Amino acid sequence: MKNPIIGITMGDAAGVGPEIISKAFASGELFQSGRPLVIGDYELMERAVAITKTELNVVPVKDPTECVFEPGTIEVLDLKLLPKDLPFGQVSEEAGNAAFRYVEKAVELAKESKIHAICTAPLNKEAMQKAGHMYPGHTEILAELTGTKDFSMMLSAPTLKVIHLTTHVGLRKAIDMINPERTHKVITLADETLKNAGVQNPRIAVCGINPHAGENGLFGEGEEEEKLIPAIKQAQEEGINVEGPYPADTLFFRAARGDFDMVVACYHDQGHVPIKVMGLEAGVNITVGLKGGIIRTSVDHGTAFDIAGKNIADERSLIAAYKDAVELAPTSK
Repeated sequence: MKNPIIGITMGDAAGVGPEIISKAFASGELFQSGRPLVIGDYELMERAVAITKTELNVVPVKDPTECVFEPGTIEVLDLKLLPKDLPFGQVSEEAGNAAFRYVEKAVELAKESKIHAICTAPLNKEAMQKAGHMYPGHTEILAELTGTKDFSMMLSAPTLKVIHLTTHVGLRKAIDMINPERTHKVITLADETLKNAGVQNPRIAVCGINPHAGENGLFGEGEEEEKLIPAIKQAQEEGINVEGPYPADTLFFRAARGDFDMVVACYHDQGHVPIKVMGLEAGVNITVGLKGGIIRTSVDHGTAFDIAGKNIADERSLIAAYKDAVELAPTSK
């Protein structure tokens, strides 16, 4: 089987997206396991290559079938949405609209199986909303474009993968939102995602909500018994290799050493902190559960308007996100 084609969206071109894409291509790592295609604007990728002095050949294409995927070359599905002299570091309605259109095109290509996963450079929410696209971020765009209601945020580092029951809500609300149905759904998403990536019998562990996972009722008000354990038992009966709930203070250590392939975290900080301490340049944000099996990975940083155009942006998070897209792409194994 050929390596998967990964569509890399250019993000907000007033930020560092084009620069980190250029540097990632120059590293030579993108062609080792996948076939990269940039979805964006040809002239702005040419500008980024000049800024980064990477001496890459930039080639515009109209369809992925035209691509040859040769190292040293950036092939760009050219949407021709932006002027080549777009100012750096400024919130721009036209750049916000373009960033949205790049993602829209990537989803279209993924639905047609012309690309096998999506890797996104950062967009600017203010610029995108200024252009009339009223979304909090990539995840909500992808969910609407694919008609998906049940999805989850997954974070990945070299030795640890975490999927979340809840994310951007306060802690009290997060605990209220957790129920057996949501827990079962996320366990299933974790299992399906890893199996699609070629893991034959994924080992999944669920974090407890309370300290020591409640310690048989000593801590909390029975949240583990009410919200987690029924879902774990149901998933086990369905043949999913899942365990828990386990105390979070030891579970992440066990997972990082190789005991489990994925940890189900109950709320934002429970899952994010272990990933972040492994290094911001290594973390990757992944959206799973999108209809059609579409996988989207993203850098773990923003548009960095303050350093855009200065050739000092770090490309390592993009390379990590690209590698995860290759690993999780349904056709990659």
